[in-house]
Amino acid sequence: MRVILNGEPTELPEHTTVRELIERLGLAAAICAAEVNKQVVPRAEHDQHTLHDGDTVEIVTLVGGG
Repeated sequence: MRVILNGEPTELPEHTTVRELIERLGLAAAICAAEVNKQVVPRAEHDQHTLHDGDTVEIVTLVGGG
C-alpha cells in the first residue's frame, strides 16, 4: 500500500500499524508522536491503529534542548 509519510509517498506492507511504521523508521516509540489524516493517534493506540492505502501520516520526534 502507499501512504504519504511526512510529505513523501512511501510503500508499506498491507496492515502496517503505527507502531510497526515507527519501528521500521528505526525510531523509539517513547519519543514519537503520530498523526494520521490530521488526527492525533494516542501512543496507547499505536499497536492497534492500522494504516490504509492513501493515508497521510506525520511522525514527529521529541528533541530536548536548551
